[in-house]
Amino acid sequence: MSIQTRKERERAERERLIITAARELAEAEGWDAVTTRRLAAEIEYSQPVLYSHFSGKDAIMAAVALEGFADLADALRTARTAAPDPRQALADVGAAYVEFAERRPALYDAMFIHAVDLPFASPEAPPALHDGFAQLRESLRPLVREEQLDLLTETYWAGLHGLLALTRSGRLRREHHDDRVALLVERFL
Repeated sequence: MSIQTRKERERAERERLIITAARELAEAEGWDAVTTRRLAAEIEYSQPVLYSHFSGKDAIMAAVALEGFADLADALRTARTAAPDPRQALADVGAAYVEFAERRPALYDAMFIHAVDLPFASPEAPPALHDGFAQLRESLRPLVREEQLDLLTETYWAGLHGLLALTRSGRLRREHHDDRVALLVERFL
């Protein structure tokens, strides 16, 4: 192995360590606890090492969010492809989306609540963002007219996200959350 290859591998490992530490710290204590000083202490590297990988907390949060989008796309794909029919696929994808957000609230916040420097809703968006949206779109494709597919996918996504955000913030009663999600899915069917 060349020295250059080894250095690149070590750099990628440090970057992975930073992202993992940020993700774990955010899930345990919230994003306010994630600072470059705290991350440097957690991973036992100096702050300049963190800054050699990321320009700051916002860039770290964007990297965590990007990783989250790939995880979400995988969860939605699994739910969609395991369903026995299109109607169940839509319901299962909705349930997988909600379960993902509830199981990983800090990650979900990095992806959809906090401002991150990722190009959404554009051709320049990273593949993981396109893939997550594609899984939602494919769950609706057999159930709607093609000319309305993207618009209805955005609306379905917005409905799921809105219900989650309002419930998590205490603006909707948690005990009716599952019923509201089921009603949203039913309206799309």
